[in-house]
Amino acid sequence: MREEAFLRRLREELDDGGLRGSFLVRDLDSGEEIGIEPDLEFSTASLVKIPLAMAVLERVRRGELDAAEPVVLTPGVDAVPGPTGISRFRHPVRIAVEDLLYMSMAVSDNAAAEALFAFTPPAEVAELLKGLGLPGVTIRNTLRDMRDTPETHLARSDGHLAQRLAIEAGTEGRGHSVPQLDVTRASAGSARAYVDLLQELWRPRALPEWTAARVRDLMGANLMRQRLTPDFASDATVWSSKTGTLLNLRHEIGVVEHDGGGSYAVAALTESRVAAIVQPEAEALMGGVARRLRDRPRAA
Repeated sequence: MREEAFLRRLREELDDGGLRGSFLVRDLDSGEEIGIEPDLEFSTASLVKIPLAMAVLERVRRGELDAAEPVVLTPGVDAVPGPTGISRFRHPVRIAVEDLLYMSMAVSDNAAAEALFAFTPPAEVAELLKGLGLPGVTIRNTLRDMRDTPETHLARSDGHLAQRLAIEAGTEGRGHSVPQLDVTRASAGSARAYVDLLQELWRPRALPEWTAARVRDLMGANLMRQRLTPDFASDATVWSSKTGTLLNLRHEIGVVEHDGGGSYAVAALTESRVAAIVQPEAEALMGGVARRLRDRPRAA
């Protein structure tokens, strides 16, 4: 099938499933790539935890921050809404900076990430990205700001109202009346911008290898595996990734490394027009589209 027809069919499948997305797959060695609206920007939700980890680890490498430094977090004081990790704790916890990195990346713990932003604020993370030549990934907010959406102020039974607002209150220019979804006010990026970031992590040019390797290890420890993982993980591959979720946004980026050779960066950033919190069909559709995009250059 010709590439134009192939991509048109994938876009139609996404549309039929209520999704619009920015997808890109890149061969990390040859640079060959294929995508669907790869330059379309989205608010990137928890994907910001990757550049946050990069910035924190760079400070550790330079000796500016002690990875073993203990941090005390107290529920009700340091709480940030979230479904996992310290965000759900009921008692104070004393935890090292390095372990906060693990919690932030492996289970996408918002409280852990917020604590890390206290050490390395958004402006400092953004400065690191600029220095690495990655201006397409913008970092503007902490996790506390990001999670303060209409959904957090509604009962779960009314969650569909927040979803409906997310779906209907956007503009053609990617603005939005919900600031966390407005690409000019929220942390944002496109599939291409995040694939460029993955390229720097797996084939570093400006980022020190020590830092890149540590972030790769953290992405390999990701336990949020309901989206792209079923289509990329196997006994013959290594799949390292990070998810991002906010209202009607569902994202995942990662790298699949094949035992027989070949490494591919994959970014799938999507928004749904279905007013439902739980959408396993959308997760499966994202993964299927991303895998078929990966299959194209791999088969060439």
